[in-house]
Amino acid sequence: MPKLNELSGEIKAIHTRIDGVEKEIGGLRREMMTKFEAVDSRFNGVDARSRFEAVDSMFDTLETRLQTMEKMVEFAQYARCRMQD
Repeated sequence: MPKLNELSGEIKAIHTRIDGVEKEIGGLRREMMTKFEAVDSRFNGVDARSRFEAVDSMFDTLETRLQTMEKMVEFAQYARCRMQD
């Protein structure tokens, strides 16, 4: 029977080690998920920033086009006044 008790003790020790490894794996899994979530939020921030830059660029283009159109209107008004004189 002593060998049976020794085996029982060894099995308990193995279970204890397995429990420790499972806890460590669980902790590592939580840590990795936290890191993945942080990276995901950074990518979402970059995506929002690039959208803002695209909209800002569109406004710059519209502003340039508006200035050009204003100059064309001024020229047309000037030309109309010259033609009436």
